Amino acid sequence: MLAIFLKTLPFFAVIGLGYVAGRSRFFNPEATAYLTRFVFYFALSAMLFGFAANLSLASVFTWSFVLAYLLASLVVWMIVAAVALWRGTTREEAVFEAHTGVIGNVGFLGIPMLSLLLGPAAVGPVLLVLAVDLIVFSSVLTMLMTGFRSGRVNLGTFRILAVGLLANPMIVSVGLGLGWGATGWTLPVPVNEFLTLLGAAATPCALFAIGASLAGRSAERVEVAAWLSFAKLVLHPAAVAIAALLLFPVEPYAAGVMIAAAALPVAGNVFILAQHYGVAPQRVSSAILISTAASILTVTGVIAWITP
Repeated sequence: MLAIFLKTLPFFAVIGLGYVAGRSRFFNPEATAYLTRFVFYFALSAMLFGFAANLSLASVFTWSFVLAYLLASLVVWMIVAAVALWRGTTREEAVFEAHTGVIGNVGFLGIPMLSLLLGPAAVGPVLLVLAVDLIVFSSVLTMLMTGFRSGRVNLGTFRILAVGLLANPMIVSVGLGLGWGATGWTLPVPVNEFLTLLGAAATPCALFAIGASLAGRSAERVEVAAWLSFAKLVLHPAAVAIAALLLFPVEPYAAGVMIAAAALPVAGNVFILAQHYGVAPQRVSSAILISTAASILTVTGVIAWITP
């Protein structure tokens, strides 16, 4: 495990460097916002397009993989929601706590880290996890919040969902990359080198941005945030492991990547959604802070477990 810890340590060290830069105000919130925007719209999109363009969807997509991850995530989602309702929270708060318990930082942390630690073949399974998170669970969240507040879900809701997905550069870049890959054409050398150069900035910039964004967070509602962090870092990968290794015939390597992706800390975009809807932003923010700090050990442990 020490060897794996030493491999994961540089990734978390860059996050720590970003945290120090943000905490000292050397990197202010405005700078963090612009760095995050650069990663989201340019560097990470270039990386994802380059990865997807070299993938065959038929060789990556399997129903057993998708169903295993989806079923396990739904079980954890319902457990966290049930616990929230048992504590006496509102339905909206229960939905956001459930969302916090299953949505990990796959885009900014998972893709760059797992592709380097587990090999380029990890990209396909990680992209499938990301697709389920963005398409299924984000849609569920939007429909439930709309239903709770307006009393019904109509065509306008689905229009909002469609526009949101099409406006997400991660979805667009993966879709375009898979479309290019389906043609069988090789990317022109200048284009490939451009994508490689721009995509290379994704890993350090994304990790630094994660750390800088954590600097503005404070740990409030610690008990609830600790429970949500436990659900994300322990319950979620455990449920995924049971589904992938025992319930569905998922290929061992892909199952390992899925488990590692499920072990990632809470995603920052959950806080953005919580702010947008005005539901429990502080406890979500605290869960992001606590889960990211704790993931130094938990993610290392999971990767050590799945690595031969």
